[in-house]
Amino acid sequence: MKKQTKAIRIQAERSQNREHSVPLYLTSSFTFEDAEQGRAIFAEEQPGNIYSRYMNPNVDEFVDKMCMLENTEDGIAFATGMAANFAAMGGLLQSGDHVVASKALFGSCIQILTKILPKWGITCTFVDGIDLAQWEAAIQENTKFLFCESPSNPGLELIDIEAICQLKAKHNLILAIDNCFATPIIQTPADWGADLIIHSATKYIDGQGRVLGGVICGREDLIKEIRFFARHTGPSMSPFNAWVLSKSLETLHLRMEKHSDNAAKLAAALEKNPALNEVKYPFLTSHPQYELAKKQMKMGGAILTIDVKGGFEVVNEMSKHLTIASVSPNLGDTRTIITHPASTTHSKLSADQKAEVGITDGLVRIAVGLEAVEDLIADFEQALEKAMVASLVG
Repeated sequence: MKKQTKAIRIQAERSQNREHSVPLYLTSSFTFEDAEQGRAIFAEEQPGNIYSRYMNPNVDEFVDKMCMLENTEDGIAFATGMAANFAAMGGLLQSGDHVVASKALFGSCIQILTKILPKWGITCTFVDGIDLAQWEAAIQENTKFLFCESPSNPGLELIDIEAICQLKAKHNLILAIDNCFATPIIQTPADWGADLIIHSATKYIDGQGRVLGGVICGREDLIKEIRFFARHTGPSMSPFNAWVLSKSLETLHLRMEKHSDNAAKLAAALEKNPALNEVKYPFLTSHPQYELAKKQMKMGGAILTIDVKGGFEVVNEMSKHLTIASVSPNLGDTRTIITHPASTTHSKLSADQKAEVGITDGLVRIAVGLEAVEDLIADFEQALEKAMVASLVG
């Protein structure tokens, strides 16, 4: 049975009401038939629900679908994507451990690695994710964890997943890959040997900008440790959000195909625009890692970046003239969204840190939605033309 079918047909056990669509289990706790059953379930001698901070039928269904899509043994859901990232580190690392991470990470992940984990004696070395030699050179005796995004946010830098998996195996390390931009429809890092795959389910897993969520899929032994951390620190996903996200997975294949098709066509059209210094998209032949993208990704994904001549002032002017795209720090919606990372999602990075990962004042991240691509192309072209005219007049 194909994954697209399983994503639709995997459901929580049907109740005596014979419902076709899974109901919402909006309950904080669950009852036991007697005290002995309660004891046995708490002792893990028999399966069963206890408390929605631990488990819930809606959450379990969502996790089961995600593990199926990511080809992993086990998984656990969280209130947000950042809760998932933190739990992966907090659940597996201890004082004295060392992390090697790509420089090209979401801003909040960098804050965890540089401002929060050091409070507990956990250190991190950042490397150019493209350069495998830097990864290897950064590994120390106390290194335990490798962390990266592919494609990265926002610069669309790709990690050679096969090569980084070979490196982690050589040194017996844990490799966690943020697969948020690609989704399991486009790539499945576990197939190459990744130990943990992390998602902000808020993005393409939901796909309509409605709910927050995060999930980690991976090796059963590692998930067991993370689950202990999560159960006692409480970053649990709500049953309602899990219900929404599980329903969203039923259309993930279709949405990612359309997102990717729209993004590829918009990128190709904008690549010719004289108002731009650069257009970056994994499946453009001009992307410096185009061949790697074709090797490990089935499609180019929904995200592209443009570097607008004239920097923030022209970007701001362009944003005023867009009639379809929204200006928002989010991504993964049915509606196209633009973000200026230097002033929003990555604003806490230093000028040097921004420069190292290619975040310029003119960089705009475009999360391409499901609108008619002809309308999107026309909208961006007219907005850029008006912005450039305004900059010349000014």
